Amino acid sequence: MNTSGIIVGAAVFLIIGICHPVVIKMEYHWGKKSWWLLLLVGLVFSAWSLFVRSIVPSTILGAAAFSCFWGIHELISQEMRVLRGWFPENPRRHEYYERRRREIGTLEKYPAHKNLKKKITC
Repeated sequence: MNTSGIIVGAAVFLIIGICHPVVIKMEYHWGKKSWWLLLLVGLVFSAWSLFVRSIVPSTILGAAAFSCFWGIHELISQEMRVLRGWFPENPRRHEYYERRRREIGTLEKYPAHKNLKKKITC
């Protein structure tokens, strides 16, 4: 019985599950300027995967690398989610968010989700 597919699938599931909150925290604390950290980690994982001889660890490292690369896109998208009001903004970076809102305009192009402002009634 070959379990390598299950192992890789579980590892990728965990990697994606870890990357999602990491991107949210990175945007909250450092903003989208921290994209280079994800690029650096992704490049390290990519290089590491090239030198690992076993196929399963190499595949897992490659998946981690490309999850970091995808995280760069998500980091930029996360800023827009914060500007829309879908995620909390860091109060220490309030001036930055206000400046970004002025640059973008009134966010008519990116309105907050209507249902977030409604009260939920049963």
